[in-house]
Amino acid sequence: MKKIVQHLKSLVQAVLSYIIFNNIFKRINATSIAIDCGANVGDVTLKLAKKGARVYAFEPNPYAFKRLVERTKHFKKVTCINKGVWDRNTTTQLFFHQNAENDDVFWSFGSSIVKEKNNVSSGRSIEVELIDLIAFIKNLNQKVDFLKMDIEGAEVEILEKFLTEELYKKVDLTVVETHDRKIPQQKPRMDRIRQIIREKQIKNIRLTWL
Repeated sequence: MKKIVQHLKSLVQAVLSYIIFNNIFKRINATSIAIDCGANVGDVTLKLAKKGARVYAFEPNPYAFKRLVERTKHFKKVTCINKGVWDRNTTTQLFFHQNAENDDVFWSFGSSIVKEKNNVSSGRSIEVELIDLIAFIKNLNQKVDFLKMDIEGAEVEILEKFLTEELYKKVDLTVVETHDRKIPQQKPRMDRIRQIIREKQIKNIRLTWL
């Protein structure tokens, strides 16, 4: 099972590298500001760092975070933050993937603050700190060139606030992996978010980047 998942993940990463990093990332350079939310072990963070960008990498899972720090320690413009992101400052439980006991680092990509996510273990979690992503971006007081959110279900509240406050106008490109297929309860809200993006003809938020 693990080998199959690893193989599929490698294939996805290969496609991702070609589509995202060879096309969208053409605009990233040494003057860029990037935010990687759900940085995990640093695959995207590293690619941004190698382009010379200033990167803020958020990762609440302690096992993934340790690996993230190890992989990015030689990049002085990378700031690793052992917190999750949401629409407010708070603490909550982070639920580990249901297979995480077999390999905490490998399965760290599936951990979530949403207990209803269909591949997490409701019986294994830790308390983590979350920061208000909208406030964080505002406090930078400068344009963000690239924002990535792969935060396993926490994106819904952030996107709603992001759209309400029109913060997307301060970010050149936002890419999001949505999770309403794994969290069916979120589908009505995500459908409404998609509708708003269509109605307002917002071109710099991509919800289908993976």
